[in-house]
Amino acid sequence: MSDIHANREALEACLLDARAQGAGRFVFLGDFVGYGADPKWVIQTCGDLMAAGAVGLLGNHDSAISDPQQSLSPAARAAIDWTRAELNVAERAFLQALPLKIEEADRLYVHADATAPADWIYVRGLDEAYRSLRASPARLTFHGHVHRPALYTITLTMKLNGFLPITAAAVPLLPQRRWLAVLGAVGQPRDGNPAAAYALLDDRSNALTFMRVPYLIEAAARKIRAAGLPVTLAERLFAGG
Repeated sequence: MSDIHANREALEACLLDARAQGAGRFVFLGDFVGYGADPKWVIQTCGDLMAAGAVGLLGNHDSAISDPQQSLSPAARAAIDWTRAELNVAERAFLQALPLKIEEADRLYVHADATAPADWIYVRGLDEAYRSLRASPARLTFHGHVHRPALYTITLTMKLNGFLPITAAAVPLLPQRRWLAVLGAVGQPRDGNPAAAYALLDDRSNALTFMRVPYLIEAAARKIRAAGLPVTLAERLFAGG
């Protein structure tokens, strides 16, 4: 899961769905906060899961809590300034302590481009995917940051292909290839589909399934408006863009 963006309703729906699918462990690829109105709940919930064995990474919005000079759009900046005032010392420390990347088994987890994770480069197409795959030591690389699901694969002869995954259709991760998955966003999808996005990795069958989950968008949007955050952050939830 990636880019939760303080959207409690979306995260609750994704966690419920993933557990119903038999998920045994969670990996959060960053951007716990920003845009949404429930940063404290998201940090507490994900922190509890991480204490029980989940993995969590630093995203650019998480980093911006302790780095006010980070480049953000005006609406994103307003949300981060509001969020910073909402969080206590322990919650800010939780975000600051998150790692930029984690390697385990044959996998690399990173919020943005693997070439320079702290530069927050988007992987939006074949050129960026190729660069990130070249920088990754892993057979499977997982990204967030883009808010649009995508899957890229490269062969032993360095032929790269990219495609949009079909929801709920398991993709066999052929062992003779390397793979880069961009998971989309839990809390603020931007691919024209307002349903929350996450993916399931079955490490026994070696397959990846991209999922979409409807959630209570109006409730999340109402909280954004009530908090005095930019109204565009509420409106875009309905359009998935």
